[in-house]
Amino acid sequence: MTLIARTHARGIETLTLDSPHNRNALSAALLSELASALADCAKEDAVRAIVLTHTGTTFSAGADLKDPPHPDALVGLLRQIVELDKPVLARVTGHVRAGGLGLLAACDISAAATESTFAFTEVRIGVAPAVISLTLLPRTDPRALARHYLTGERFDAAEAARIGLVTAAGDDVDAVLEPILDGLRRAAPEALAETKRLLTARVLETFDRDAADLTALSARLFAAPHAREGMTAFLERRDPSWVL
Repeated sequence: MTLIARTHARGIETLTLDSPHNRNALSAALLSELASALADCAKEDAVRAIVLTHTGTTFSAGADLKDPPHPDALVGLLRQIVELDKPVLARVTGHVRAGGLGLLAACDISAAATESTFAFTEVRIGVAPAVISLTLLPRTDPRALARHYLTGERFDAAEAARIGLVTAAGDDVDAVLEPILDGLRRAAPEALAETKRLLTARVLETFDRDAADLTALSARLFAAPHAREGMTAFLERRDPSWVL
């Protein structure tokens, strides 16, 4: 079963997360297939930029609790997007949760439809947004991120744009993206690559400094008793034991 669909139009390669049975959760299989597709795009001169989008009503529900990827695999995918010498854009027309937000933040530019919603749900299942902080902390408003990390509240596309999680939001996400894609088509590929390096230098410094510690933290938290309770409660559609 193919989890990533690919289409091409005027220099733009669109990679579509196509795993509707689990709301495009970040399974080991999906991460592997997406990494392979990105590697292919990096080699193709005909690809000026990459748009990452999704089927269904959810961009990504976060880590697949039934087939969780190793933290190293998620770190590798996020870094691959940041290091890719072509711009990577996200097109969101649905919901994004937990690890899916790290994927969103790894992209250079992102656009969300007005009906999209976002939430860092990790604390509600007994873990923390550890690995995804590699892309989120350098790019997102710290005071807003504190609230959303600590509470797991759901927020809308306007708030996501205000705090820097997405570049822009609008009723018609394709209309939002149209002038951006036109600008990329008019830019020299070599100039795009060098400009992206300028923009991602601070993010890559975060990877170099913190990736090992955050990977270890993620593994430790997911193995802890409170995480087992939280994930079991989630799968059983009940409140975990700590809810007051």
